[in-house]
Amino acid sequence: MAKLKHNYDVLVVGSGAAGLTLALSLANNLRVAVLSKGELTAGSTWHAQGGIAAVLDDQDSVEDHVADTLVAGAGLCHEDSVRFTVERSKQAIQWLVDLGVSFTRVEDGSQFHLTKEGGHSHRRIIHSADATGMAVHSTLLDRVRGHKNLDTFDNRIAVDLLTRPNPGTGKVQCTGAYVYNRKSDAVETFQARAVILATGGASKVYLYSSNPDSASGDGIAMAWRAGCRVANMEFNQFHPTCLYHPKAGSFLITEALRGEGAHLKLPNGERFMERFDPRCELAPRDIVARAIDYEMKRLGSDCLYLDISHKPEAFINEHFPTVKARCLEFGIDITRQPIPVVPAAHYTCGGVVVNKRGQTDLDQLYAIGETSFTGLHGANRMASNSLLECIVYAQSAAEHIEATLASIPTPEPAPHWDDSRVTDSDEDVVISHNWDELRRFMWDYVGIVRTQKRLERATHRIKLLQKEIQEYYRNYKIGNDLIELRNLAMVAELIIRSAMQRKESRGLHYSLDYPDAAEETRDTILVPSNFAAQAVFVKRSPAPCPKE
Repeated sequence: MAKLKHNYDVLVVGSGAAGLTLALSLANNLRVAVLSKGELTAGSTWHAQGGIAAVLDDQDSVEDHVADTLVAGAGLCHEDSVRFTVERSKQAIQWLVDLGVSFTRVEDGSQFHLTKEGGHSHRRIIHSADATGMAVHSTLLDRVRGHKNLDTFDNRIAVDLLTRPNPGTGKVQCTGAYVYNRKSDAVETFQARAVILATGGASKVYLYSSNPDSASGDGIAMAWRAGCRVANMEFNQFHPTCLYHPKAGSFLITEALRGEGAHLKLPNGERFMERFDPRCELAPRDIVARAIDYEMKRLGSDCLYLDISHKPEAFINEHFPTVKARCLEFGIDITRQPIPVVPAAHYTCGGVVVNKRGQTDLDQLYAIGETSFTGLHGANRMASNSLLECIVYAQSAAEHIEATLASIPTPEPAPHWDDSRVTDSDEDVVISHNWDELRRFMWDYVGIVRTQKRLERATHRIKLLQKEIQEYYRNYKIGNDLIELRNLAMVAELIIRSAMQRKESRGLHYSLDYPDAAEETRDTILVPSNFAAQAVFVKRSPAPCPKE
């Protein structure tokens, strides 16, 4: 079989909101390839229910949105990054509106309907009923599919980045990626003058997750192996309310239900959030998730309940049709009964270290969206800031690429992927067993509540597991499951190492051994042994979080 090579100006690895926004922003003047791990609609954006936080109401302000984000981030947000994002929120929403995204309006149609979610002091969440991600993603896809300079490649999973020394800067330059074609079972070579990692987060490292199966930390793992720093990987957001049902998979119950008055209840119908935070159900996600986890363990209960049945049925039908329809599939009528819920891994707040242009430590390599660490989220992402970050940083990266790419030469041809010394595996059970073991011990030892002893156990297990995976990777032909397992194990190690370094409890990192927050606020920055070069930029320490 002939081995395929593809050459483009720009290679975008990932087809969510961040990747498609960047691709559309560049396609008028450059040839762009977009890789999707599965079908083009398989990523996290398509499944996002809530909305996008933006300053759109006259009663709201940039200062209030910035302040709310800093409070939620528990002292680790980079205030300059927060302000950079929030100041561009209105422009980002207008860009989506101009593309044709159909956001929900008030009854008379005069303005957009804005809702309120945990951590926000104003109604500032613009949404499309309870399927905002689908509305945004489908609009972006329509524009991408119709563009003559944009090519999409589905069922492709990147294996590793192509790099070479850059004689002009003395650093390492990214020139493309080896990509596994899931349909043809072959590895293809994609080369480009700029490469963008927009592969999403790593929540599938945990046993229970609200994310689709594609969230296996591919971009973070590839960037680390290529020599990029990562930061704050210990901060994994657990969404408080994932539907608890044996056949429900990873269906998320949107935060907007609590924003519109839904109550969290114990199995006996008693509300409990007032015992944990004066904001009750509207407390930030880390507080709500820990409260649910505590009550479940205290009671020995498999789940708790989220109840919006006290609201009018017409209101529920208008605002939450997706949640209602999905719950009805399992015999749960949310207009009449509470929804069984459990916390689930939801969002990776850390990632590949970047600046405001999305640049990583490698020349011509960018990271945007959940793959990146911008400093926006701090120790806890505030609801609905993530889709905003995708749009803002994708546009910023696109501006930088367009302004500088003319001076970047076409990469020299890279060698084909060499699989001549590997064989077909007859032991795929090893992959499935290691996959299950990894996700289970990460849930048990590195979950919502942590201890040093649990982290030490996780450290021991990940070392043994990585040794087995690496031996398997060297000897057998790769496939989708092995690629994902290799990446998940790498990301798991980064999460464990980061958690071991943080001797305090802050935001999403809660340790029984160190229950208090330290006076000094600092990011956890891990540096790989093959650190690509001197950093292009230096992030300053985050500003202290303003007191509530």
